Amino acid sequence: MNGKKYIILEIIPTAVDPKNGEIAQLSALKINGLNLLDRFDYRLVDEKINNNDIINMISYDNDSFTYVKTTRTILSRFKKWIEDYDLFIIDNLYTRNYLYNIKNNKESVFKYMDMECSDDVIEKMMDKYKLQPSNHIVDLIYEALLFENKE
Repeated sequence: MNGKKYIILEIIPTAVDPKNGEIAQLSALKINGLNLLDRFDYRLVDEKINNNDIINMISYDNDSFTYVKTTRTILSRFKKWIEDYDLFIIDNLYTRNYLYNIKNNKESVFKYMDMECSDDVIEKMMDKYKLQPSNHIVDLIYEALLFENKE
């Protein structure tokens, strides 16, 4: 991982298919080697999210996010922010769906932890690396990568 430039990201959508949903939240970390360079934390304004469960799920650290009115704005700003960095994704169906028009290389972040993506992979990752709970999944993934790459 030394010398590698990549983005760790998590998308919370309102639906699996972007034709029927929006990105409620996109959080990402820009990494060079193992050094954190920047973070990207965007949310859709609540009135654009028609799902109270999603609104409740993302109702933490409200001051840490930039709020916008469209998924298009989130993706447009994200595209500029990621430059040519590889994307280390939680390789589920909806993440690939929402990132379809982004041409950067995409690979499962869990391959760097010798894990498979599953419904409980975050809990398994937290167990494996003895991580403390956090609302920010990208931060947990970054911590796990730091543990995995300790010399």
